Amino acid sequence: MLRLEDSYRHKGQRRELVKLLRKKGIKSEAVLEAINTLPRHFFFDTALDSHAYEDKAFPIGEGQTISQPYTVAFQTELLQVKPGDKVLEIGTGSGYQGAILHLLGAEVHTIEFQKKLYDRTKKFMTKLGIHLHFYFGDGSQGIPDKAPFDKILVTAGAPIVPKSLLKQLKIGGILVIPVGDRNTQKMLRLTKITSTKIEQEEFENFAFVPLLGAEGWR
Repeated sequence: MLRLEDSYRHKGQRRELVKLLRKKGIKSEAVLEAINTLPRHFFFDTALDSHAYEDKAFPIGEGQTISQPYTVAFQTELLQVKPGDKVLEIGTGSGYQGAILHLLGAEVHTIEFQKKLYDRTKKFMTKLGIHLHFYFGDGSQGIPDKAPFDKILVTAGAPIVPKSLLKQLKIGGILVIPVGDRNTQKMLRLTKITSTKIEQEEFENFAFVPLLGAEGWR
């Protein structure tokens, strides 16, 4: 059961969370404001409501999690989203990350590998009045018929950078993806300089659920 009430207590908890994210190094005011605006507890069952503003990941079913707020903020900041950007999100999950991108003014296309999660999140986001473009399928291969994208964000750990995603990125576009083994991944930001030249930056280590699919974990 989901509770769609945003109390003074919840708003206060969000402000404290934003303070914590600032201390941990998040600098983008736009990202921090989006996190301060979006009620994270809406994405939790009522029984877990009290944990919604802890800086932790929590299970959401189907072997998936709602990412730690710091992880959401870190990836979103790396993506450098501008209003009007066409963004592909790989791994819809709870919908929280997609909603943050939406609040930043992006046109969000989001794909989910787990059918139950896809159905549930699509229905829930419609109820919230947050408009995303939803797709069910293999996110490791992107959405070729909707390409190219200004930005691509992968919210699952990949064994390699999928070539399909680089192909679907615009020149000048940014792909943020965690790459490594099933336990630990290094966050990468890849900027597409030309059709054949990719600039790669490496950041800190994270632990994501595995990216499943043809160009992910099988």
